[in-house]
Amino acid sequence: MNLRCREFVDYIVNHAPQHNKQVVEDNVCAHFNLTKDRKVYHNEYFAVRFSYSKSASDSFSNTVLSLSALEKYDKIPFFVVLVRQSSTNLILLANTTFLKKISHSSQELSMTNIKGSFNGSDIMRNYDNRQNAPENFDYLFALHKGLDWEDNLSRLVDASSSIQPVNQKFEPTETEKSNIFDSISRASAFVSSKQFNVLEDDLNERCNKCRKEILIASHIENTNIRGRLIESLITSDDVERQQIY
Repeated sequence: MNLRCREFVDYIVNHAPQHNKQVVEDNVCAHFNLTKDRKVYHNEYFAVRFSYSKSASDSFSNTVLSLSALEKYDKIPFFVVLVRQSSTNLILLANTTFLKKISHSSQELSMTNIKGSFNGSDIMRNYDNRQNAPENFDYLFALHKGLDWEDNLSRLVDASSSIQPVNQKFEPTETEKSNIFDSISRASAFVSSKQFNVLEDDLNERCNKCRKEILIASHIENTNIRGRLIESLITSDDVERQQIY
């Protein structure tokens, strides 16, 4: 890999902020002057997708990127940085060579129809007896450069076509069907009840108390962080809300 890639990897491992995905993204993008292309940040030397997990584990199942989007960056090192709330940043190489399969929405994937996305669990943690870790990135990317896009696509098509659904189709019983249809009338009755009015008034009051903070939080790009923060603002009592501010 080139020098800029090595500098990036070292920065993520040793110098970048941790635990907060938005903070990490903003800091790293400013430091390396990266351009944003939807979910991917890139320059002429490498591309990166940031992901987030509350867990300290190296495993994560988040959907990372579509295969068609990855194709644009597969000739340069493509990194996935997992920002972990309870641990240090994890960085992986995620070019097509290092993908096991395409797990998400890949039913129509073929050599002429690039469909589907890969999850964090689809990224290989070992390749050619080497761990997918910074100390091996030079070696691993050199192997990737020796393979064509079509070689990896063919392998991914074969691997993804063998995926079988884990659960059987839900076939409700007559009782379950009745409960499902009855839920409509129950919901309608609740919306017209005094209890609903009490809850609605309480929710409106809570939202009005922190409406400015909710508007500020609405600009957070990460949907998970944005949703959790707004939920915390609304559900917290006055003392807890002051701590969040």
